[in-house]
Amino acid sequence: MDNIITRILLFPFSLLFGIGVSLRKLFYRIGLLKSIRFDFPIISVGNLNVGGTGKSPHVSFIAKYLNDYINVGVLSRGYKRETRGFQYVQLNNTVEQVGDEPLQFKIRHPNILVAVNESRINGVQKMIGDYDNLQTIILDDAFQHLAIQPNLNILLTEHKRPYTQDFLLPSGRLREGRSGAERADIIIVTKCPKTLNQGDKLTWQELLQPKSHQRLYFSYYEYRNPYYLFNPKYIYSLSEQVEVLLFCAIANTDYLEEYLEAEVAKATILKFPDHHYFTNSEVGNLKAQFDNIKATQKIILTTEKDAVRLRLHEDFIIKNQLPVFVLPIEVEFLFDEKEKFLSDLKDFLLGFKV
Repeated sequence: MDNIITRILLFPFSLLFGIGVSLRKLFYRIGLLKSIRFDFPIISVGNLNVGGTGKSPHVSFIAKYLNDYINVGVLSRGYKRETRGFQYVQLNNTVEQVGDEPLQFKIRHPNILVAVNESRINGVQKMIGDYDNLQTIILDDAFQHLAIQPNLNILLTEHKRPYTQDFLLPSGRLREGRSGAERADIIIVTKCPKTLNQGDKLTWQELLQPKSHQRLYFSYYEYRNPYYLFNPKYIYSLSEQVEVLLFCAIANTDYLEEYLEAEVAKATILKFPDHHYFTNSEVGNLKAQFDNIKATQKIILTTEKDAVRLRLHEDFIIKNQLPVFVLPIEVEFLFDEKEKFLSDLKDFLLGFKV
């Protein structure tokens, strides 16, 4: 009931927000705002909702696959970084310099070119100009970035929070109206339960009603064994005897919490807003909370995105011998359609024409 009342109260603001978004799209459509299509294969990965659909893992999955065959670049805005302008992401960068997701990506894929820039147009031009052998660029979180017309537009929607059942900001979580999904070439329903069946698939097709030019896929996360924050070679195996203190600042944790409930004896969570920079006080509280856990087997668990921000407190964590482990994830596809999805990517690149 509270959510319904809140939505009603916020509806006028959502209406104003929707008018603003619609006018912006209209200005691009009639040419008052300039939109560019590059003579170069650009892949966009994004969503309609605010955060939590799994953009970073899917960008990682796509880039890792393509990089086995061609030279791939990834361009991000570098959200919440303290710098401005164009910058290539290096392994020795800090999270303040380039943002958490670009640095996380670079650590995971050190051989892939990663850059940040607020202006996606300038960023693409810079990367193409600097690297003659670059063969495609993946734009991270660029579905609403209408200044560039991507050649392949991939839209993500979370299984528990489909855009068709959401509302415009601030009464909901939509950055633009549901009709924006029509720009997508591929729609992926993310964070699906592994038990999804053909009947569920048909239900989703009815719910999303993809257009004739759109392909619909379903993905889920496969969690791997956690590794120690400062030494990835040190692996820890979760079990029903382990108690976990989950320390994270990601958009939503439902999927992760459900996984841990089935894997460990108990999982306690210390949760912060998405992209939050942990303070000294908060990390000190993490130690206090961990010390209060009476279990014989216990660890602190965090996500790969949070890990790059936790590294800012390396001295404290090492000094206090806190066993902070990072939980890696891999994207997998349901209904044996992983190869079909990868074939779509391959066909797009092979069929690209200037």
